[in-house]
Amino acid sequence: MLKKISVKQLTVGMYLKEFCGSWMEHPFWRSAFVISDQKDIDAIRASSIREVWIDSAKGRDVAADEPVCSVAEHEKQVDAELAIAAQLERQLERVSTAAEFARAARIVAKSRQAVTSMFEEARMGRAVDATSAQRLVEEISDSVSRNPGALISLARLKTADDYTYMHSVAVCALMVALARELGMNEAQTRAAGTAGLLHDLGKAVMPLEVLNKPGKLTDAEFAIIRSHPEEGHRILQQAAKPDPVALDVVLHHHEKVDGSGYPKRLRADEISIFAKMGAVCDVYDAITSNRPYKAGWDPAESVRKMAEWSQGHFDARVFQAFVKSIGIYPIGSLVLLSSGRLGVVTEQGAKSLLAPKVKVFFSTKLNARIRPELIDLGSTGCPHRIVGREDPEKWKFPDLNEMWCAAPS
Repeated sequence: MLKKISVKQLTVGMYLKEFCGSWMEHPFWRSAFVISDQKDIDAIRASSIREVWIDSAKGRDVAADEPVCSVAEHEKQVDAELAIAAQLERQLERVSTAAEFARAARIVAKSRQAVTSMFEEARMGRAVDATSAQRLVEEISDSVSRNPGALISLARLKTADDYTYMHSVAVCALMVALARELGMNEAQTRAAGTAGLLHDLGKAVMPLEVLNKPGKLTDAEFAIIRSHPEEGHRILQQAAKPDPVALDVVLHHHEKVDGSGYPKRLRADEISIFAKMGAVCDVYDAITSNRPYKAGWDPAESVRKMAEWSQGHFDARVFQAFVKSIGIYPIGSLVLLSSGRLGVVTEQGAKSLLAPKVKVFFSTKLNARIRPELIDLGSTGCPHRIVGREDPEKWKFPDLNEMWCAAPS
């Protein structure tokens, strides 16, 4: 029987069915588990969660004389109540990139914790909790709804050490934004996000010395890494009711439209739309991120490089939609304006992919820093335009990321 109780009534041995509150409010990856440690109870009580659902048929019950907040005979009643509560808490109104950064940063931090736990459980041979993964996807999806650029950009700021985990978060967000650009419905968008989150699940069982090797892989080591799609597919099949879209993307996100990909060497229409999306999102985040063996490329330069590869590597329609979803000059791109000033892209423009909002901070004519100024290149009468991309490695500005992460001055 399902019972809603106060967190003060929790004891070791109870089966926690669900938290009553946002996924962001509690400190756990899974939402359904047997409480085996008093530390877990202490962590729940320290959070803002005040009530939880327990299943007395799967774990310890409350004492007969203790009051309960609610009782449900069927899980559907609980699911309906929690769905209504979650919907009321969701905030989907469009906001600026700067306004979304703080909330997106919290989601990124929680997502990293969740994906790390998910990979550790997969490494230990436990089945993936797809339900919990969907809650994470919803938080990411909502952030992308409020502003597509904030979370996607922040997820790119990963270290080489946490690349594997944060890459999954970034690809999830990119898949959601791309699905919306392609006109997919909410169910398809959530499926795309879940697939993005799980696409590299097979890396959980790759040898860490190979996965994190700072130098070039040997042929034998590369063969091991190339096995991760099939390993991920095997792991995901062990989950309760694995999502078919996720299974497809996990197995086929390294396929190429010219048939040169792996593991099945599929071509063109043999590859699903979701796997084609996964291929684009996976490559973009990989080449813009710092890795153990190389620094990430500038976002705008990465888009240009991908355009050069797109004929044999990516599906043309999917790649075009991807560029529209993140911009020709994605957030964080270093650009040169017609005035001779350098700036970093802080937000996409409302009217044109060629006219984003840019924070200028350096004069190439003076070869000196200038007071930062936010310019909307798409505003009526704006005399400035982008004349080219700039390589951050050439300029080596130590605070470039802080420039686009900070609120406009």
